[in-house]
Amino acid sequence: MTPQSRALKTAPKPKLTRAERNDEVKRRLFDAAAKVVGRLGYAEASVARITELAQVAQGTFYNHFQNRQELLDNLLPTIGLQMVAFIQERSNAAEPGAGRENARFRAFFDFLRAVPEFPRILNEAEVFAPRGYQSHLDNVATAYVRILKRARAAGDVEDFTDQELEAIVHILMGARSYLSRRYAYGEGSADAVPDHVFTAYEKLLSGGLFRPRRDAAEPGA
Repeated sequence: MTPQSRALKTAPKPKLTRAERNDEVKRRLFDAAAKVVGRLGYAEASVARITELAQVAQGTFYNHFQNRQELLDNLLPTIGLQMVAFIQERSNAAEPGAGRENARFRAFFDFLRAVPEFPRILNEAEVFAPRGYQSHLDNVATAYVRILKRARAAGDVEDFTDQELEAIVHILMGARSYLSRRYAYGEGSADAVPDHVFTAYEKLLSGGLFRPRRDAAEPGA
């Protein structure tokens, strides 16, 4: 080992600022809460379980949250924004228009495999953390509508009104939710989604479901 490498090995890590330490502790609490809720559900996600997994003192917990419910109300929105960033990063390089939407759809299922706790956190939130559940839906829908408005301005989306785009966003969000329940989960863990799910979505998006009706004979023939 050279003197330079020994110096690098023994050099102390730079100290975190107080704000950085607070952010790190809060991140560990959120990560621990996600694992506890994903495994045991909201009802069993006690402060004791969360702080033990996060290796944080229970007293420190209350420096960041007034109570357990405040953490649970913020859990789903926090993970939801991570999901939005994850999907955006994975789809930005795709072709604009239908190609990029197809990439977003596939990235959603990649996220489920990366964060297998997400479905239980989402599905139970409506009962145990309704404020967080609504905040999550609003956050995702707002980001999705903004994306489609930009695509419309670029000429990659049909000339839907703002209100129609909002409805379409909820249709697409609903499709993700139901398809993930049907195809993405087996014995409590995320599975690879069959390819026909993606091809069905892509065909529906680019070509629609129904063909125009053709009369048996042209008028006046």
